[in-house]
Amino acid sequence: MPSRPSDAPSRTSPAPPSDAAPARPHGRPPGRPRAGVNSAVFAATLSTVVELGYARATVERIAAAAGVAKSTVYRRWPTKGALIVDCLLDALGPAPLEGGTHAEILESSVRRVAARIGEPGVGDAFAGVFSDAVSDPALREILATRLQQPYLTALQEALGEPEHRVLFLIDVVVGVLLHRMGMTGEPMVERDVDALVAMVLPHFAAGPGGR
Repeated sequence: MPSRPSDAPSRTSPAPPSDAAPARPHGRPPGRPRAGVNSAVFAATLSTVVELGYARATVERIAAAAGVAKSTVYRRWPTKGALIVDCLLDALGPAPLEGGTHAEILESSVRRVAARIGEPGVGDAFAGVFSDAVSDPALREILATRLQQPYLTALQEALGEPEHRVLFLIDVVVGVLLHRMGMTGEPMVERDVDALVAMVLPHFAAGPGGR
């Protein structure tokens, strides 16, 4: 007598669908995260300025040194000036504001800025973008809003000084440091930073409005 067909499911039924992501197709690998690209471009900017000088550090050369396409740079920064400003903002870092008194905050700020401007490429990039801004109102606006304003706000809050006095402090400190770099090609030595601190403190350490 022939056997009846079995109602049991086949042992070769298809496997359930997998929750795993599909394999990435062959081709171009995923791009670097934005933060990684920015870090690479900033490092390449400073190294290119050191190697070739500010004027010859073009966006094309910076992109090549960073290992990215020129279009990648321009998508983030429409001009060389905008790139330099963000590179400086990254290199300088936040205002230190270390210390409990006005004198301590001022001294830590001056010494921090002097040290950062003395790092390879930073002073040259700073001086170069300032020079370009003399005849470029749009770049001056970027410098004022992107680079200067964060430090101006932080120092105003820490020192309780009016805006015009903090702007004068920034002018004096940054101006002296960049003038030294421009005239000698070297950062300010420690004893001269000491003299700069001693020159600034009497005018600001007493509190809002000075003595």
